[in-house]
Formats: sequence, C-alpha cells, structure tokens
Amino acid sequence: MIRRFGIFLLVAGLLITAAVRDEFDRWVNATELPVLLTETSVEVLARDGTLLRAYTVADGRWRLATTLDGTDPGYLQMLIAFEDKRFFQHSGVDLRAMLRALGQAIWNGRVVSGGSTLTMQVARLLEDSGTGHWAGKLRQIRVALALERQLTKEQILTLYLNRAPFGGNLEGLRAATRAYFGKDPRRLTPAQAAVLIALPQAPETRRPDRYQGRATVARDRVLERMSRAGILDAGDVIAAKTESVPAERRSFPALAPHIADRAIAENSQQNRHDLTLDAALQSSLEKLASDAVAGHGDRLSVAMLVADHQTGEILASVGSASYRADGRQGFVDMTQALRSPGSTLKPLVYALAFEQGLAHPETLIDDRPTAFGSYMPQNFDGAFRGTLRVRDALQQSLNIPVVTLTEALGPAHLMARLRRSGATPVVPGGQPGLAVALGGVGITLTDMVQLYGALANGGMSQPLRWKTGSIQAENNANVTSPEAAWQVGNILSGLAPPPNAPRNRLAYKTGTSYGHRDAWAIGYDGKHVIGVWFGRPDGTPVPGVFGGDLAAPLLFDAFARLKPELAPLPPPPPATLIVGNADLPQPLQRFRSRTAVFEPDNNAPKLAFPPDGAVLDLSDTLVVKVRNGLAPFTWLMNGQPVVVSTYERQSQIPLAGPGFLHLSVIDAEGQAARADISLR
Repeated sequence: MIRRFGIFLLVAGLLITAAVRDEFDRWVNATELPVLLTETSVEVLARDGTLLRAYTVADGRWRLATTLDGTDPGYLQMLIAFEDKRFFQHSGVDLRAMLRALGQAIWNGRVVSGGSTLTMQVARLLEDSGTGHWAGKLRQIRVALALERQLTKEQILTLYLNRAPFGGNLEGLRAATRAYFGKDPRRLTPAQAAVLIALPQAPETRRPDRYQGRATVARDRVLERMSRAGILDAGDVIAAKTESVPAERRSFPALAPHIADRAIAENSQQNRHDLTLDAALQSSLEKLASDAVAGHGDRLSVAMLVADHQTGEILASVGSASYRADGRQGFVDMTQALRSPGSTLKPLVYALAFEQGLAHPETLIDDRPTAFGSYMPQNFDGAFRGTLRVRDALQQSLNIPVVTLTEALGPAHLMARLRRSGATPVVPGGQPGLAVALGGVGITLTDMVQLYGALANGGMSQPLRWKTGSIQAENNANVTSPEAAWQVGNILSGLAPPPNAPRNRLAYKTGTSYGHRDAWAIGYDGKHVIGVWFGRPDGTPVPGVFGGDLAAPLLFDAFARLKPELAPLPPPPPATLIVGNADLPQPLQRFRSRTAVFEPDNNAPKLAFPPDGAVLDLSDTLVVKVRNGLAPFTWLMNGQPVVVSTYERQSQIPLAGPGFLHLSVIDAEGQAARADISLR
C-alpha cells in the first residue's frame, strides 16, 4: 500500500513538473520581444575603409555599428569573465549568480553584486527598463529567456556591443572607442578594455571626460578581477595601471562633409557609403583650403577637386573652406555650383582647332583689335601683341586669337564637344555666342576637372565617380583627337609655375571670370588632374583676385600634397606633326578663317576714332585710336608728324585751335588710314 502511494506521488510529481514546465515554456514563448533591429549611425568611408564622416541616429546618439569580428578578442574575454562567466552555458538566467547575489544582499543588507547575465542586460537595454524593481527584473528574466530561444549567443553578444551605454550620447562599443581612444575596437590594450568594461555599469558617474579619477578606480578594479580570474598576469596589470585614462572625448571624423551629404541624399536607406576618396589627402586639402582663405576676408571661399584621370575616381573633394553657416556660405558645395570658367575653356578651343586642321601650335595668328559683328573683345590688359604663334597665344591667354578660332569652329560645335566630355554647361539665353570661349557659360568645377581629365587622357572622356563599386561607362567618348590633346598638354606644360612653386612639367591653365567673380586653376600630370576655384559663393566680385595669383599656387600646393613627384606626361602620338612654322603645310603657316577668301587680304590699319567727317568740340588734346595694322605707328596732323613710332593703339595729339584737320596714321608696313575732321 505504501509502495503504491509512493509511486502515485512520483507520478503526480512528474505530471506536475511537466505541467509547470509546459506552462513555463508557453509563458516564455508567448513573450512579446522588443524590436531587435538596432539603428546605427550612417557611416561614410574612404577607399581604404577609413571613417570619413558619421551621423548620429534619430535620438542624437552616436551608435556606430559594431561586429564581433571587428572587436578585440581580449576585450571580449575580459567582458565575459567580468560580467557573465557562464554566458555560454546558461539559457539566459544564471541561477547560481542570482542566488549568490541574493545571499550577499541579505547578509550585507545591501546589494553587493548583481546577478544579471549579459542576456538580461541586453533585455534591459532593448526595453530601456530600470534595474531596481522586482517587476522590471522579472520582465528582464522573461525577455532574456525568450532571446536565448530565438538568437545565438553571438547575436546576443553583438546586441550588447551595439547598445551598451558609455556616457553622454555614446552608445555601443565602437562609438566609445572612437570617442575615448580615437580608434575602432579591433585592437585594445588591457587598460583600454578595462575602462570600457567598467563604464556601462555607471556610464554617467564614470565618464572619463568628466570623472577621470572615478574612471581610473573602476578600471583598476576590473584589472584586479582579471588578475584573480587568471585572464591577466600580475605584470600585465601593473603595466595597464600605468596607462592614463583619457580626460576628454575626441570629435568624430567630419571629413568630406559635402560629398558625404550627397551620398546620403542619393540613398537615404543605406547605412554604409563607400567612397573613392583618400582620407589622408582629403584631410590635408581641407586644411590647405582653410589656410588659403585666411587673411582674405570672411566671404572668400575655395573649392578643390582631385581625380585620377585614368580611372575617373575622385580622390578628394573640398566643397568650401569651412562647413558652417558663415559669411563664406560654407554649407554650399562649390564643386557643384555653376560658375563662369573664365579662360579655362580656352584649351578646348585650341584642341578642336588643332583637330580640325585650322591651326597648329606653330601657326601664326593675329592678336589685333577685331570686331566680330557688334562683339569687340579685349585682352585682359587692354594691349595687343600683333602676330604671334598659336602656342604663345594660348600660354599668354590672349582673347582675340581664341575668339577668332571659336568663330571659325562655331560656338555650337564648341558646346557640343564640351557636353561630350560629360559636362552640362548652361548658356545664358540658351544660344551660345562667341563669348563662351571667354567664360560666357555656367559650368561646375567638377565638369571642368572632367574636361581637363579628358585632355590628359588622350582626348578620351572618363566620367568622374566618387562611389566605389559604381558602374563605369564602357564606351567613353572622344572629346578631341589624341594628337590635339597632346599638343594642348605640351603647350600648357610649358607655362612657368607660380613664384616659389616647384618647376615641373605640370600642364595647367588659370582663368579669371568677368568682374573678378571667379578665379580658377586646373592642371594635370600623367596620372592625376586637380581643379581649384576661388570666389564668393554669392557671386559678388572679389576685387583684385586673379587665377594666377591665388588659384595657381594652391594648385601646385595640392599636387605637392598628393604626391612627392609628378607623373610624366605621355609621349606624342605617332601621327603628331612636330615641326617649326617654316616646315608646316602652307595653309597652316598663318591662320586664315574659312571665309578669308571672301575678305580683303590685308591687315591695313583703320581709324577707330575719330571717324572720317567727325565734328568735335575743341579741347587741349585729341584722343586718337587705331585698329588693325602692325605697330609701331606714326600719327600725322596736316602732314606733320605729331606722334612717332608708338606701340600704343591709343595716343593723344595736342590741338592749337578750331578749324579743319587732316589726320593720318601709318603702320610698320607703310599702310595708312586717313580721316578729315572739324574742330569747333
């Protein structure tokens, strides 16, 4: 009878245990888990994985994505030994640790040690729940048990690494190592690991940047525990305690802010953006840009772009001198702003003229006062050089020869080739005129760098790209012939460098837009192309600013920071005609437009002022002007020389009194122009 009763009790006990177990399982399985997906900071990375820029998450916290394989193994070993040594054995709750903590609390009348496992801490972090109430603790236990049934130990540990608090708005291990040690957690010293283990227990009262002493004490306590646990030997602990705890937070990287913002704007759902930029070069050029505007007022800004013209990869992009809302409008990315390119479009005009057989670098061309209909361009200094080689006309950046060539090419043809390079120019009024050759068009620094990259790349366009893995065009367009591109590069590489700049074979061109609103310098060697822009983002003039004075030295400085030695320019293509003027085919020896056959075959001088038959008020002197002709000039009044052998095209003649005057001007070739005027 007793035996039967014993069996009954055993069976009943088993049934009750099974029922309790089943009910317990149902209770755990019915747990409504918090959101397990952790929002992490958007990161923008350089070509080698270096962090360029990071953004806080929605609530303003820094939470950089942290992975187990990116975390120092020694830190993980110390963390588990300190926080939860049976982490890989329990199912979310460590009963032995909880009973120990309960017994210590009863014996001492206060909490001596916690019994929370890492899984329970993750449960608390996910729900942002407190630790001091039994209801909260019970909820953590339930969530911890449920987490263990749905996630692996590695996934739970990863959640901890991403959600643990480290003081202020730092959350997650990688944000903490960046802020306190300036590095990712891949490699940590024992002292650094100990600081990071101690911090989450009291993140606000142990913050090293506010309470360095408390942080040091807490760190040393962790180190001593690791010594007792056999994780660290005595020598390691002694050495670790000699390391100083950081007393301040480091700023998170904020390089390439403009292009980083563009990356996020293009794909706001992506958390990681890998760019082609070189972090060290980007940092160096941002500092260079900031230094370059110092002492030039608080409105002048600068932009720079560096690219590999063989691959199209952008290596550095500086959108402004400072990324802040100030007088420089630093938030505006001036590598993308439409500006007037000034003379920096001239190399394309010459390249097209070479390609189409209109001219050769040794062709003679006239730089003289010329009217193109109602359009009468002037050189920058107001002077004219007469007849000179095309090579010299480009190197001296003269306006009359390039407009002459543009008229022969056709402005529409110039714009078509510009678009073929990948640029998207904007012409005021929509109809291009001859002024486009002198900068009468809106274009971005990025487009200009891409154009020069094509010239550097044998005339072949290479679309610029700033995102790694982006699809590169297979059939790039020919902007100019290889021979024409080489000839332009050969001419530009003969320009003298700015004062104190290294004398090298950098092919470069400067430009200044009308009204001194934009100053440019763009150059290339055999591998890279760099563009520099100076100006005010609001488009107002900057008196006295010239591309050669400001932008050119900065261009050479940028190349010096890019690399110690320039890559040589390529040799001439086999079909390149390299001869002097006398050995050129007759049509190429001197430039004549395609309509020249219908024009007078002379360069006779013409009186620009006064015109024949003019009636003028009497004054002490008469200003006279001559157009065309070859200097020097001799002026005669009533047959008597009054100005002899002047190279100026404007002179002043003294007047004696009213009456009729007969004016004559004779040039160096003996050709003359005459006018009869009346003074009253």
